[in-house]
Amino acid sequence: MNTSGAAAPGSGALALPPFSLDVQALDLGGDVKAVGLELVETENREPVHGKDAAEIWSAVFPALAGSDPYVVDFFSHIDRAREFCKLHEIALREAAERCVVLPQPNQEQLRQIFERFEGETFGIRASKDVQSTDAALEGDLSKRGLDAYQQAYNRYTFCAICEPEDGWVTLLSESLWPSEVIRRVRPAVQPFDIHIGRPN
Repeated sequence: MNTSGAAAPGSGALALPPFSLDVQALDLGGDVKAVGLELVETENREPVHGKDAAEIWSAVFPALAGSDPYVVDFFSHIDRAREFCKLHEIALREAAERCVVLPQPNQEQLRQIFERFEGETFGIRASKDVQSTDAALEGDLSKRGLDAYQQAYNRYTFCAICEPEDGWVTLLSESLWPSEVIRRVRPAVQPFDIHIGRPN
């Protein structure tokens, strides 16, 4: 349920949803446009982990992409990513020496990815042309990791740096500002007991 709190029966106190998704503009310097998404437990402000986090993030990203296709980028632990994709029959494209791309995993596959690779950092890109090879970016991902997104994100609806263990996503985008992120995400997280807010 996406509420800001309901009265707990018989207590007169507000019962807050167990999870909060905080959405805020980030200042990364220069002309970089970025939004931070932080998924935390409402009461103790600790990152949400495990199945709960995986289910929420796997609902968030298709909503952010909207009608645009998306891909998942792995630039490290790629042997583990290959094995995982083979085991779960998830399509994978060898993109560069140290970069593999998972084209358009469905929501259930995304959930599995977020759960299995919770301790890793990986990327997600979305755009109308994302299924085409972006050899320059993929080669750069292979060499510099997700820092490569800073030079390329303006060609995409967004490039997201996912750090699930920290409950954190950095969204680089020219077109998704915090209020638009919230507008897109709100219906997708409706099934979860989660509050969406803008701190500060």
